[in-house]
Amino acid sequence: MRIISWNVNGIRAVAKKDFFESINKMEPDILCLQETKAQDHEVEETLSAMEHYTMHYNSADKKGYSGTALISKIDPIAVTKDMQVSEHDSEGRIQCAEYNDFYLVNVYVPNSGQQLDRLDYRKQWDTDFLKYLKNLEKTKPVIACGDFNVAHRAIDLKNDKSNYNKTAGYTQIEIDGMDNFIEAGFVDSFRHFHPDTIAYTYWSYRFKSRERNTGWRIDYFLVSKSLVDRIKSVDILSDYFGSDHCPISLEIEF
Repeated sequence: MRIISWNVNGIRAVAKKDFFESINKMEPDILCLQETKAQDHEVEETLSAMEHYTMHYNSADKKGYSGTALISKIDPIAVTKDMQVSEHDSEGRIQCAEYNDFYLVNVYVPNSGQQLDRLDYRKQWDTDFLKYLKNLEKTKPVIACGDFNVAHRAIDLKNDKSNYNKTAGYTQIEIDGMDNFIEAGFVDSFRHFHPDTIAYTYWSYRFKSRERNTGWRIDYFLVSKSLVDRIKSVDILSDYFGSDHCPISLEIEF
C-alpha cells in the first residue's frame, strides 16, 4: 500500500499545473492533501477527474483557508472529521479514515504565525492532538501524516541558528510538541529509516529558496511503533512541483 501526503497550497491552483500527471506517476492507494483552500464542493469539482477513488473533504468555515482532503482507492470503513474539541474544529484540519488494520489521520497542523501570535494556541493544539491520537491508538495502530509545521531537529532546516525561537516552525515550544509525540510512542518514519539524510519538504516562494534548497522538513508520517516493521519505504519526493511543499510517500505492507 502506498500512501502519499502533500500540502498543495491551494487545490484549485495546483490542479492548473501538473497535479494530475504527478498523481498518476506516484500511483497512490491513498492520497492525503492539506491546505486545499477551498470549500468541500469546490474540492470535489476540482478533483472530479480522479476516477476509481473515493473522496472525503474537510473544509474550514472560513473560505479559501486551510482544509484537507482524503482520496482513497480502498474504501475506508469510516471517515470522521476533527478531534471533537470545539476550539480546534472550525478550520478543517483533521480527517481520520479507519481501515481494517489501522487508522489513517490526515492533518494540517496550525502555523504559529509570522509574529508567533498563535504560539500559545499551537501549544494547546499539540497537546490535544496527541491525546486524540493516543485515544485512537487504544483501538488500532495509527498512521498520522501531513504538514506538522515544525522542523524537529537542526538537520531538518537549512538555517537552524537564525530561525531558532524566532520563526514559526522552529521554536522550542513547537520542538517540545514534536518531542512529546515521539516520547508517546509515535515514530518519525522518515528519520527512522534515514537518520542522517538532509532532505526538505517545504521551501518558501521567496529568495529562490527551492533553487537554493533553503528548505525545511515539516511534513511527516508519524506511525505507531507496532507498524514500523511493516514499512517498506519512506521517501521525500522533491522532484514533484506545483506547491511550496513536495509530496512525501510511505509504502507499507499488511
